[in-house]
Amino acid sequence: MDLGLPVPGSSPFQLDPEIKRECIWHAPTLRPSALLVDRQRAVVRTRTEAGGWDIAAKNLAPFDSMMTQLADPRRAPEILALRESIRAWRFYDQFRTDPDSPTRSPQVGTHTPVLGHDGSDVASAVETILAIGDRGGLAAAVEDAFPMSQLSTVESEGRFSLAMKQHGLLRTLNAAELSDGTLRYLLWIAALLTPRPPELMVLNEPETSLHPDLLSPLARLIGRAARHCQVIVVTHSEKLISALSHEPGSHCVRLEKEFGETRAALPPGTDVPRWEWPSR
Repeated sequence: MDLGLPVPGSSPFQLDPEIKRECIWHAPTLRPSALLVDRQRAVVRTRTEAGGWDIAAKNLAPFDSMMTQLADPRRAPEILALRESIRAWRFYDQFRTDPDSPTRSPQVGTHTPVLGHDGSDVASAVETILAIGDRGGLAAAVEDAFPMSQLSTVESEGRFSLAMKQHGLLRTLNAAELSDGTLRYLLWIAALLTPRPPELMVLNEPETSLHPDLLSPLARLIGRAARHCQVIVVTHSEKLISALSHEPGSHCVRLEKEFGETRAALPPGTDVPRWEWPSR
């Protein structure tokens, strides 16, 4: 997708970028023979089986993407397939664990194979894992972080809430009584042990509010999830980076600022993919 500002004077939205061109291709780099879908300005063309082009749309607004506006499985199957693939990616930025967070109060119980982005359905997600997912993995993740503890859910009038029995306490704690760090770790368990792993899961600073002793169990939990999907972790924690480095298949890419630009600090001579921008 190539974005750019409108032609001066052509629109009152002068600071709202327009989509100049969108391309879907099948090759290491963009070249005319590899193009499958090509959007230039308002016109979207799709490749035919004979190698020619069909017009799929010719009045697309400059602020609309073909990825959202076209969903024709016959004329534009590549757009539909790519869109559904991207929609399946999961991004977890930050979970609320404050006293008023919905994660601490009972929520309507429904089958939840995918934890919501805000974690409000965590009790349903945990119950779904216990019912159809990696029940043993969940118990192991809790034991790894909180030895001799058990996580469960409580149902009352169709609403689910978390309950946790911890070693040394005489009664079970409910979600409202859990510490921020404990509740946040349980949220990561529900997210990473999903019964429906995506192709890609991105975690932004998962170490937030966690006790340093929980970072090694978190790294092992991430490593377990990475057996079934690609996991990208964005973190500032050196301890978490060190713990993740012991997980099979993990790779660390450090980022650095250079004159306001964020770059990957790669060793000299690293072979990186070549990128070619489509011409307008």
